[in-house]
Amino acid sequence: MADSSTNIPFIKRLWLMIIAVGPGIFCIGYTIGTGSVTSMAKAGSQFGMQLLWVLSLSCLFSWVLMEAYGRFAVVTGDTAMHGFKTRIGIGKPLALLTMIGVITGQWNSLTGILGLSSGAIYEGLQLFVPGLSLDKYWGVLGIAVIVILILYALLWVGRYSFFEKILIFFVTLMGISFIISLFIVMPSPKEIAAGFIPRIPDTEGGKLMVAAFVGTTMAAPTFVVRPLLMKGKGWSLGNTREQSQDAFISAIFMFVISASIMGAATGALYHRGLVITKVLDMVYTLEPVAGKYAVALFLVGTLSAGLSSVFPIMMVAPLLISDYRDGVLDMKSTFFRVLCGVACVFGLVVPIFGVNPISAQIATQVANVFVLPLVILGILYLVNRKDYMREYAAGALLNTGLGAAFIFSCFISYTGVLALMEFFRG
Repeated sequence: MADSSTNIPFIKRLWLMIIAVGPGIFCIGYTIGTGSVTSMAKAGSQFGMQLLWVLSLSCLFSWVLMEAYGRFAVVTGDTAMHGFKTRIGIGKPLALLTMIGVITGQWNSLTGILGLSSGAIYEGLQLFVPGLSLDKYWGVLGIAVIVILILYALLWVGRYSFFEKILIFFVTLMGISFIISLFIVMPSPKEIAAGFIPRIPDTEGGKLMVAAFVGTTMAAPTFVVRPLLMKGKGWSLGNTREQSQDAFISAIFMFVISASIMGAATGALYHRGLVITKVLDMVYTLEPVAGKYAVALFLVGTLSAGLSSVFPIMMVAPLLISDYRDGVLDMKSTFFRVLCGVACVFGLVVPIFGVNPISAQIATQVANVFVLPLVILGILYLVNRKDYMREYAAGALLNTGLGAAFIFSCFISYTGVLALMEFFRG
């Protein structure tokens, strides 16, 4: 008898795979925002595919960390910050440092994301409505205020399943847009293969881009918020297989989408000696190849990336604080809505001051790497506690992955320090 799954159309099978990603869709939202678009596109324009190895390692270690945090969550029913606080001897200061680092990094990222998204909308409108003012300050600020107000209004719905559906929509749009953009200007297979050879470009901005890559791809909130989202979805020990599948598919999506952005920038800009300085620089180079459809395509991808990130970032502070206090996911409390509102106001900093969102976004992404070693050490201890992990405690393979991730995070943190020193000296 033929397998009935073979009769399912390809598009439907693809959609079923996408919606199979549960809490991982929030991880993609935290990871692939306009910060990723900016970092990947700027790196592709400046260095070609040379940093593909950094992206590969970041996605590999992201998978390891998602698996570790997910396994801890479904086996114990506990969450990350609450687990740190109650199950580790020095857990309270460790949890507080982690929370401060994650919230600070994410709120800083939100300012750049909102600036980039509003700038992209305004520049897109300028292409189709030539009469718009070249002085875009007030236009960009107005768009930023409207966008953040709409998204904040949606937060009042307060249901995990609702947010998950919105993120699935944005992430799907983003992935399709960037993958099609890649095929318009695909770099050569030889160039792609060479990108897997580890090396840091010995040029100005090389260290900064390496650290920004890790800060935006191997993002701490991706892991520490995951157990709380699993609790909100109702996953428990019976969902061990689903959480592992969720972690793996999320990591694959991260790599494919991010590599597509880098590859498209390499094909469109790198060989022509052009480096991104404005939000839609890459789109302008695609326009002669595919006309204004390319503009709309990349614009949709960029906006989807931004909007898929704004939702999780607005929620990160109340989620982590609730996690620390009692490990409960509550999206309808006054506390949740007030803190989300504070994040919205903070997000308007870049549009209000008119800072270049490209530079602001890359610098803030670098700041995200410094909390990574704490996040890895915490879960490394928790998943090796056999008194409550039992047969699900970390084995040799997971411990090797976590150990390698810790060494990698320390190296990147050191690189980030050097990069920020160079950035501010410049």
